[in-house]
Amino acid sequence: MTGPNRTAWATIPAAEERYRPLYARLLGLRFVNPGGVLCFLFFEGTVALAVLLALAELVTWWAVLVLPLVVAVMVKLNDMVAATVVRSAALVPEQERDRFRRQMEPVVGRARVEWISHGVTGVVVTVDAPATHTRPPAESQ
Repeated sequence: MTGPNRTAWATIPAAEERYRPLYARLLGLRFVNPGGVLCFLFFEGTVALAVLLALAELVTWWAVLVLPLVVAVMVKLNDMVAATVVRSAALVPEQERDRFRRQMEPVVGRARVEWISHGVTGVVVTVDAPATHTRPPAESQ
């Protein structure tokens, strides 16, 4: 087998692997790390939902087997998509990451307002009263 081995991209240390829920270990999840409650909902919750739907005669009894399998496939698919995203992000050059970070930083500064005369002190502008101050005449060149 060529390429990186399974532990090269794993986000869970091997020592902690045995403490993960059985559902996550059986599916071989590497990037999605559901906890015990979420694994309970993924498996036992879908079985209970399928039983309720079958008892209400909304679906056949095959749904008790199919629904947990469909949820497991979707969880595994989500893990594979997460792996693809992490691997593609690792291939982005560092300079592109820095450029993206610079673009996403908020710009803090002062905006210059042209129509307020900075030499006049004590002018109060309210929302209720119409503005009586007009723009200063444009300077000719």
